[in-house]
Amino acid sequence: MFLSKALLILGITSMAAAVGLVVRRWRVPAAIPAYAALVLLHFSTYIYLPVRTFMFWGVATLMVAALKWLLPQEELSGERSGNLITGVSSLAGCLLGILVGARFMVLGVILGALVGTMAFSKSPQGRWIMASHKTFISFFCAKTLPVIVAVAMVGIGIEGFIF
Repeated sequence: MFLSKALLILGITSMAAAVGLVVRRWRVPAAIPAYAALVLLHFSTYIYLPVRTFMFWGVATLMVAALKWLLPQEELSGERSGNLITGVSSLAGCLLGILVGARFMVLGVILGALVGTMAFSKSPQGRWIMASHKTFISFFCAKTLPVIVAVAMVGIGIEGFIF
């Protein structure tokens, strides 16, 4: 009983850390604490996830971590306002996707992140993103894809409590 509660608290803390890393990016990709939250919440027996889910999101986390560490630090350095806009809009898309239906949560995250990236590209700091399609796709893959993976895993954890 005590171990279950401790794992639950650690899982929720890890989920909150993932949300914090989504909004304000540091050296650690937000997908790592989000995946840790899924594992901790699963072992606390408060949510149940099939093995396929762990494998899929584990591979996605490894891809995001590899993408983070393989890109040069100067590559596509987004502003903090871009991180905030993309992170908050993807979280909003996640919550709207959960409200519409549990199956639409990941689609809501993707659409929310896309809307956030488009909104940032219209700001004065993000005008360089829309210079060409190649720049937009590079920015989307380097900065928005890790947000999508992390927020989708946080959404899966939230869904586990709700449903």
